Amino acid sequence: MNRQEILLTIEKALSEVLERPISGLTEETALFDELQLESLAVLGLLMTVEEATGISVDPEELDIDHLRTMRSFADYVEAALREAEGTS
Repeated sequence: MNRQEILLTIEKALSEVLERPISGLTEETALFDELQLESLAVLGLLMTVEEATGISVDPEELDIDHLRTMRSFADYVEAALREAEGTS
């Protein structure tokens, strides 16, 4: 999965979780400030992204900074995908 696909997957997951159309996000989009992402929505986002990508999010490893922007979350997903590929 390339970077653009990861960003589109996150965008689609956000639309699903927030139950409203989400499009045109940039890597600078602040998930909490601009999209009003709340804790329950974060859980839904993580589960949706896990299902879509096949990664497993480790709550011990996840930090709030991973969810600040589209870029930081995409970086986290990208690293998790690389790690999963390395262990398969």
